[in-house]
Parts: sequence; C-alpha cells; structure tokens
Amino acid sequence: MSRPSGRRSPVARQILLLQVLVVLVVVAGSVALTYTDARRTQVAGARDRSLAVAVAVADTPLVRRALRTPDPSKAIQPFAERVRRDSGTDFVVVMSTHRVRYSHPDPARIGGRFIGDLGTAPLGTPFTEEYTGTLGPSMRAVVPVEAGGRVVALVSVGITMERIQDALVSRLPTIGLAAAGILAAGLVGAWLISRRLRRQTHGMGEREITRMYEYYDAVLHAVREGLLLVDAEGRLQLVNEEATRLLGVGEDDVGRPVADLGLPKPLARAVASGVQRSDEIHLVDDRVLVLNSSPARWQGHDVGSVVTLRDHTEIQAVAGELDTVRGLAESLRSQSHEAANRLHTVVSLVELGRTDEALDFATEELETAQVLTDRVVGSVSDPVVSALLLGKTAQAAERGVQLRLDDRIDVSGLPVDQRDAVTMLGNLLDNAMDAVGDRPERVVLVEMTSSADSLHLRVSDSGAGLSPALRQRVFERGWSTKTSDGPVGRGLGLALVVQAVRRYGGRIDVAGSPLGGAAFDIRIGTVP
Repeated sequence: MSRPSGRRSPVARQILLLQVLVVLVVVAGSVALTYTDARRTQVAGARDRSLAVAVAVADTPLVRRALRTPDPSKAIQPFAERVRRDSGTDFVVVMSTHRVRYSHPDPARIGGRFIGDLGTAPLGTPFTEEYTGTLGPSMRAVVPVEAGGRVVALVSVGITMERIQDALVSRLPTIGLAAAGILAAGLVGAWLISRRLRRQTHGMGEREITRMYEYYDAVLHAVREGLLLVDAEGRLQLVNEEATRLLGVGEDDVGRPVADLGLPKPLARAVASGVQRSDEIHLVDDRVLVLNSSPARWQGHDVGSVVTLRDHTEIQAVAGELDTVRGLAESLRSQSHEAANRLHTVVSLVELGRTDEALDFATEELETAQVLTDRVVGSVSDPVVSALLLGKTAQAAERGVQLRLDDRIDVSGLPVDQRDAVTMLGNLLDNAMDAVGDRPERVVLVEMTSSADSLHLRVSDSGAGLSPALRQRVFERGWSTKTSDGPVGRGLGLALVVQAVRRYGGRIDVAGSPLGGAAFDIRIGTVP
C-alpha cells in the first residue's frame, strides 16, 4: 500500500514516544521516591544513633562521679569529645538541669546555656527532635542522668543535617545507576514493542488504520458473497453476514481453528488449505455452495487465505429443470423431424399405389410408441414423472441407449414434491446415460415403486461401474467422473440428488449393478 503524503506519524512511533514518556515519568518518580525513602531512613538512623549514644553517656559512672565534683567539665569534656569522635556524632553535650553546659565541641561555649527544647527529659523521659542550634540544624536526643531516683543532669547528643545530607549524597550514585539501568531496560523494551507494532501495523498512522478498518469492514459486510478470512495457522479471522447465513458460523467463532467449526470435512479442508481453488462444489446441509479460495500475501509473506462462497442451490435446481425441459424440447424436435420423414415415406408409398405397405409402416411405429406410452401412463399416476420417463426414453433412443422400465414399476403417489422427484429421477437417468455413452452395450434400467408415504427408486446402468474406493467418494461435494475443466455446475447432479434425499430424511446408496455398471438406490419413508 502506498503511503499518502502529509499523513500523521505512524502509530508505532506515537506509541514509542508515549512509552518513552511513561518510562521517564516512572523512572523519575521512582528516583524521587527512592531519594525520599533514603532520606527518611538516614534521618531515622541519625535519631536512633543519637538516642543510643546519649543513653550510653548518661549511664556512664564517669559522668555521675564528675557531676559530684566542683568542676564537672574537667572530666566530662574530654570524655564527651572522645565519645563524639568514636560514635560519629557532631556534638555530645552534658548539662545541668538548669541548661548550663559541661561539654561542647567548641570549648568556648562551655558554661553557656544550652539552646533548644529539653522536652520530657527533665522529667526522666528521653526526648528527640530536629532543631537548629549553635552548630546548625541537627537531629538531637536529650536523655536524663539520674542518681538517687532524681534527675541530676541532662545529656544531649546530635547529628547535623549536613552530615545526614552528605551520607545521603554518597548513596546517590547507586540510586542513579539503578535508575539508569531501569531507564535503559524500559527504553529497549519500548523500542522492541514499537518495532513489533510497526511490523504489525505496516507503518501506518492511526487515521489510516481507522479509515482502512471502516472502509474494509463496510465493504466486507456489504458484499453478497459469503466471505471468510483465514490466517496461516488455519484459524478463522473474519466472517461476514452471508457466510454466517450459509455456514452457520458467527463472530463467536472468530479465532477458532476452521477444523473445529463443525463444517463438513471436505469443506473444512478446502477452507483451511490456503491453496488456490476455483469454483469447487460443496454440500452444506441442504445447500449447494461454490467455493473459491486465494492465498493472501503481504510483502512476500503468507498471511492466510481469502475464501468466498456463493449459494447455487436455487440456481442449480432451476438449471436442472431447464436442462430437463431442454432435453424434452430437443427430443420433441427430433421426433417431429422423424415424424415428417415417416410421413413423407407413407405419402410416397401411397402415391406409388402400395397402400398396404404404407399402412403397415405407419402402424408399426405407432404401436411401439403407443405400447410404451400406455405402459408408463398405466403404472405411473403422476403426470410429471410419466412425462419425464417418456421424454428420457425418447432422449435415450436418440443417443443409442436402451432405457428399460422394470415390469414392477408402480407410482401410485409421491411422498416428495414433484420438483424433487424430477431432480432425483432426471439426474440419475442423465448420469446413467452418460456412464454408458462409450460402452458397446448401452442399457439403463429404472425400477420405481412409490406411494403417498414411501419411495424406492433404483437406476442401474451397463457402464464401467465404480470401484469400492470411488463408491466412498461418490457423494462428496458433487463428485463427478467427468473432467473438472468444464462449467461450474459440473458434478452438481448427484449433489442435488443427495440434497433432495436428505431433505426428506431418506437414504441414497451406490452399489454394483447386474448390468455390469453402477446402481444408485434411493429409499424414502417406510420402504419394504
């Protein structure tokens, strides 16, 4: 498909850009959440460490002894600085209950007043807070020093927010590396998805896809032929309304293998084969369908096949009747010429004065025809069937075929429609006469008994017959022994016969004939 100028960006590219944007947003959000969580973890760790160090200092005997001396700072200051350095904190301040410092990282501030909230520490309960003091913002803990059941001093240990931030910054490379890995994986995944999507959409934009779907859907469902689209794996991908009517499949069957749709096996094989097929005849229930199939290719690759179906049931039924009428007309035309020739012969014999010979010649043919007519009319009460038999007898005589009627033929009624009776009898007779056309002995035998509730029809011939293997296939999709390069209707005779028999719940069989050829046997109703 050519690409129109001025169209929008392909869907695959738009999806790629959207996916990249989503990946960037997700990665950025993840980095922000990770950073926030890491900061919260660092602050919580600083709080816990400050509290632990403060508790340890408050419980040290050295601090309690120093508090009883006149100059507590002399012993406490060196100890507090050593603890500060060893614990990695920023200040360890020991103070009196009146906030007077006994220790400080800046010795000049010893003796000054402690800045900040003491919370519940003077009451004997440890206290933590984030506060900006002389060293800047810090996370600090204040713990009471108890002696004799009362609070005698306080210990404050803190870690500055600057140190916490430095520790957090040291973790940023790891966070950034993880974010870069996630971003790279996301971008590669987006690219692979875009590449696959581009291949599946053939690089088209969303307007092209929408327009194609709307137009194609309208066209596919507007055509009067049944249409099936089958993929390379033999799965149904599209079915229009006409195909639904003809085959009984629907939208619920889309995506299922053709073999699982409940179609007749020959039809299912033809639909799923994916090969070129032209005007194949198939029987589906009481319908005669003409199937055409063509492989579908895109850029050199097989993508499945397109199958069309046409309903030829009514057309072929009418065509069969028309063939019968045409045969009768041809027979009557031939008989009129033959009658004219005989009349000229009789006239000439009369003119020559040979009246006795003229009378014998005229009555001989008349008696033969009258005997056959009387026999048919006497045993076949249905006028349509009797007319068909008489016409086929004349037609057979013209083709050099001897059409025999069994002595026990008896048609007192019909359990089927006259049109279906003509279809069954006419097509079997036509096939039988075709089968004996090239044989030395050309004989066709008709056996028929019928009443209002049963029908038994048997047509035998002296043709070449059918092998056991062919007898298994004879009723498949309008089977025919004739060449397949003829018209579309080739082989529809048996198809129409089978269709008519099934319509009345009957049975049709084929076997060998005593005449040497094949015998087709139809039984409908309660046949003895």
